[in-house]
Amino acid sequence: MANLKEIKRNIGSVKNTQKITRAMKLVSTAKLKRAEEAAKRSKEYAVKLNEMLSDISTKINEFKVGGSTSKFFNDVENPKVVDILFVTADKGLCGGFNVQTVKRVNAIAAEYKEKGAQIRLRGVGRKGIDFYNFQGTNVLEKDIGVSSAPTYEKAQEVVNKAVDSFLAGECDKVILVHNGYKNMITQEIKDRSLMPVETIKVDTKENRKSMMEIEAEDDEKMLDELVRKYIEYNMYYSLIDSLAAEHSARMQAMDNATNNAKERVAKLTVEYNKARQEAITTELIEIISGMEALN
Repeated sequence: MANLKEIKRNIGSVKNTQKITRAMKLVSTAKLKRAEEAAKRSKEYAVKLNEMLSDISTKINEFKVGGSTSKFFNDVENPKVVDILFVTADKGLCGGFNVQTVKRVNAIAAEYKEKGAQIRLRGVGRKGIDFYNFQGTNVLEKDIGVSSAPTYEKAQEVVNKAVDSFLAGECDKVILVHNGYKNMITQEIKDRSLMPVETIKVDTKENRKSMMEIEAEDDEKMLDELVRKYIEYNMYYSLIDSLAAEHSARMQAMDNATNNAKERVAKLTVEYNKARQEAITTELIEIISGMEALN
């Protein structure tokens, strides 16, 4: 009977876990819908901002002798110091969401280390920071509580530290890494060079005259202001995109946990019924044996 009590206790424990994981799945689903809408709106703005930046920087490079002198576009062929700014979650229970980001960061770091570059890490999110702290790896900047509740102001605070360091010549390149949202069941690792800025070549035949009439000083000032907005908003979008992906990953993880709990309950129930039948059979045999002994 002790075995029956233990199995029954295990069934109750697994059912309680199942209720928790089901509730967490529902919460993540509700949060995902809001985060997904925010990510879609932010992505549209980010795309337009990137197009505008590419357009302006390309025109300035074409119509100014020697091109733009902005440090934001000063691409170093063999960077000596590379900053990797990564975004992870503040909470766990989201499958391999954070692990994938850490793996990508490590891969990029290894790639540049082979080229002789020094790697400096800037972390957003408790899980990634805790991992590198455990590994004994120094994290230059640590921002916790940002990825779970991103705002534009928080994004500015985080990325401006990297911007100031880049402009001061303390590093030659800043790479942004995060796990982004693709759809309800898929996340994808995204990384890009935040500084120097990567731009796409665009057609500049139209408005050639108007661009040539802009003063060179105004060109650079306008470009630098736009680049700062571009960098800040890309940081903000990465935080929102990462949050949507986090909720998606957690929803999947909790769904899998709920299904596993359901299967475990079914197995334990079968085990309980078998043990109960064995106990009843044993009792019947003992009763029959006792009656025969009396006769």
